[in-house]
Formats: sequence, structure tokens, C-alpha cells
Amino acid sequence: MAQVRTGRRYRTKRADSHYDAIVIGSGMGGLTNAALLSLLGKKVCVLEQHYTAGGFTHAYERNGYEWDVGVHYIGEVHKPSTLGRIFDVISQGRLKWAEMDPVYDKIILGDEEFDFVAGRDNFIEELCKHFPDDRQVIQDYIELIRKMSRLTPKFFMGQAMPRGLGNFYNRFLRRLLLPKEFFQTTRVVLEGLTNNQKLISVLTGQWGDHGQVPEDASFVMHALIAKHYLAGGAYPVGGASEIARTIIPTIQQGGGEVFTYAEVDELLVENNQCVGVKMVNGDEIRADQVISNVGFMNTVERILPAAQRQQYNVNKEAEKLQRSSASLCIYAGFKGTAEELGLNSTNLWIYPDGDHEGNMKRFLDDPDAAAPLIYVSFPSIKDPDWDNRFPGKSTVEIVTLSNIDWFKAWDGTTWQQRGEDYEQYKQQQGERLMEVLFQRMPQLRDAIDYYEVSTPLSTQFYQLNKEGEIYGLDHFVERFGQSCLHPQTKLKNFYMTGSDVMTAGVGGALMGGLFTTMSMHGLRGSKIVKQLLKDYKIPEA
Repeated sequence: MAQVRTGRRYRTKRADSHYDAIVIGSGMGGLTNAALLSLLGKKVCVLEQHYTAGGFTHAYERNGYEWDVGVHYIGEVHKPSTLGRIFDVISQGRLKWAEMDPVYDKIILGDEEFDFVAGRDNFIEELCKHFPDDRQVIQDYIELIRKMSRLTPKFFMGQAMPRGLGNFYNRFLRRLLLPKEFFQTTRVVLEGLTNNQKLISVLTGQWGDHGQVPEDASFVMHALIAKHYLAGGAYPVGGASEIARTIIPTIQQGGGEVFTYAEVDELLVENNQCVGVKMVNGDEIRADQVISNVGFMNTVERILPAAQRQQYNVNKEAEKLQRSSASLCIYAGFKGTAEELGLNSTNLWIYPDGDHEGNMKRFLDDPDAAAPLIYVSFPSIKDPDWDNRFPGKSTVEIVTLSNIDWFKAWDGTTWQQRGEDYEQYKQQQGERLMEVLFQRMPQLRDAIDYYEVSTPLSTQFYQLNKEGEIYGLDHFVERFGQSCLHPQTKLKNFYMTGSDVMTAGVGGALMGGLFTTMSMHGLRGSKIVKQLLKDYKIPEA
């Protein structure tokens, strides 16, 4: 059985005193950026404060089971695609994918169920069974999200440019080159296609993948996710930790390393340029360039020195942005194989009904109200290597939304020391979610072996996200026009990467790593990186 933890534990003098680049945070964007820089000849040091590398792509083991914490499914990688090619290059062909069942998502609105089936024609035909009078609307919708996907490189082109030129492009040129749907909310666009509210509720049934209801979320975010999965979903062979495990050797081959237990205190700034980082233990590591993969809020609130926060007026910029949703999660283990338990790989999206906005408002006003969404994933059956590692066992994960304000009573407490009242609250929430699972799959009730609950405080502790947010920044239309989210910051030689410079999700964070690498190489950056992706030959096994 492969060790689920990845990366090398940081110790003083294990790291070199100087690198070509330092990446803070080992999430998908940071690992992508570090691997691409390594393949371009740079020696890169990745510093991860957690005990394992991978960010939200990591996995963990407990009580004889293993769960992912964020890689529930990924689209496009099992087909010829840009995303698949990038993964192949940065992992040097080591990372393999397993395709899910054709029905990748099941949207459940109250007592009604709607299947999302892989393949454009299959998707359309299945939905037309439920909405026979709306065939043209469904076809128009599919063509629209495909068009949005094709034009997305133009939308994000500014992120690959040097900062000044990129922000000029984003602010003035983008609206001249792209259709209006790029600058509208999901609900506005879909209500322009149809007045069938049930159909809209179904089409937006994956909004939990970014955490915002249709009236708030940019249609760009919706379209990218819907198109991303249109050909079906896939999962890493060997589990989520394989993502970091297969990318880290690429960084090491360039003379770099990925360190864990390596928390950065703040940036080192001299003569108005970033020259390295200071660790929480006082160590200093220097580099020609430093890249933050810890999100915009953590960057400006935690690692940017106070003098630079004031100099660049980042507090004013932060006021224009909003942290994404927090979550409450169940990680459950069951005795029995997927076949014995009657499981398949289809994800379940369970909603009280189709009123996504109303359900969300009621939930935020009253935490005892019905959850606005409940997502159920079956990771063990998605991984064809699972039975070799955990024979006779299966896992289920349940995710719903939460709010850090509901946990203020335990503010300042630490993991596993929050008190009996916290454990009781977690137990109540866990039983509530498990009952939803058992109602749909009663055969699992007697097979349960172990489960545990994570709350926004868990995310706060492990990821250092202040409000337990899981998707970085919310995806309002206005978010994509903020100059502070460009990969190249105002501080010379300091960059940002990951989902906040692009979009939420593994694919969005990976593209953030790609665009940051381009931006770091100036006006020719896009050409340099594209040439690498085109010419790179995967080493033979």
C-alpha cells in the first residue's frame, strides 16, 4: 500500500539557502506552476504548512480507510484535451485516470431525479425525456456552453500577460471581444434561453461545484463546469494523493523539493522587491521569484508584510472580494465491496426542490432548515486500484454547505480539543446527513463501520482558511475584473497562482498554475509555455 502522505518534512538546513523560485502552498496551482518552472530549467522549492502535499487534492487515512478531501471527480482528463495534456506533462506521464460510469451526476429535486449522461448527444437525449417540449432550448444551451468554453482563453488571456498589459486587456478590451454572456450571471443567461424554471434548476444542479446559487454566480463559472463534465468524469488511479505523488518527482528532477510542515511567516522584502521568505521558525530562504498559492486573502492577510499591505492598499482591494462557502463533510467507511453494497460511481446532488436561491436564504437564516444542497460521492468505486489497497471495504463522502459564524462558540480552540459540546454538535450534524444517505440507500445502514465529521473549523485548521472557505473567492461577475487578482502582483518578483487567479476547482487551479508561469516569463511567456506543452515528450516507462 502506498503511503498516503506526500512531500518531505521540512527541517532547518534541509532546504538550500537559495532557489530560482519558491512556491508557497502545494495545492494544484502551486504544484503545476512549480513543475512547469522545473521543466523550463528552474530549481523550485515548494513550501507546504500541512503534513502532506496536495492542498485540496490530498487524501488521508483513518481507521483502515482512505478518503479524498476535494478530488471528487475531474472532467476532460480521460479524453484528448488541454487539461489532460498538462497533467501528462507535469506528471511526466505517471498520473493515470479511470473513467466514471456514463451517468456522472444525478440531480435530485425533491422526489424527481435527472441524470447527466456523458456525451453531448446522450446528455441532450436524457434531458429531453423529462423536458420533451424543450429540446431546442437544451440544444441551444449545450451549444452556448461549448461556445463559452472555446472562447474562454480570450476571457483569461490577460492573466498570461505582464500585469500592466493584462489589466488593460481585462478592463477595456475583453468586453469588445467576447459576447455578453461572459459578463452576466447564470440566472440572467438561462432565463434568456427559457422561462422553464424546473429546467433551469436542473441545468444548474452542479452549483455546489463552485458554491454559489445561479442568481449570484457568473455564467462563466457555470459554463466552464458544465462543459468540463459534458464528456463525463474521471478519477485518479490509486486515489487523490496520486496527483501530488506523481508531480513531485518532476520538481525534484530539476533540483527542487516539496517540503511539508513548512509554514511561511512572511515574505522577505528588500528595496521594494521580494527576495525570499521567512519561516515561522525564523529560517530565511531566498529566491529570485516567489509565488503564493495560498489564495488572495491568505496572501495579503498572512504573508505580505504590514508595510507592503499599507503601501499597496490591499485592504481596500480585499473589500471588493468575498470568501466562498464553507462546508460540513462526512467521511464514512463501510464493510463490503461496492458490488456487495450495490454502489456505483454516480455522484448525487440532493436538493429540497428547485428553488436554489430560496433554499440557500432559508438555510443561512436558520441552520436547522433543510440543507440547500447535499452532495454524495463514492470515491472507493471510482478508483480501480481501491480493492487492491482496501479489500472488502467501501467509502462514501457527504458534503453540504455551512457557515463559520455558527461555530463562533469554539473560536480560538484547536483541533481535537474543542470540548464536549462541539463533539455533540458534530454528532448531531453527522447523524442528520447520514440519515439522508440511509434513506436513499438503506442497505448501507447495517454496513457502516466508521464515520467522522469535518466542519469549517477543520478547514480553518488544516488549510489556514480564515472562514473555512473551500473555493477561495466567490465567483461574482465583478470578481473577474479585479486587478488585484492578476498573477503578477504590485510587489516586484512576487506572484500569485491557483484558483483565485482563475476559477475554483482542480482544473481551474491547474490553469492558474499555467497562466502564472506564462505571466512570469513576460511578453513571450505564452509562447514559451505553449511550446513546452507541445514539444515535451513523455519519458518511456
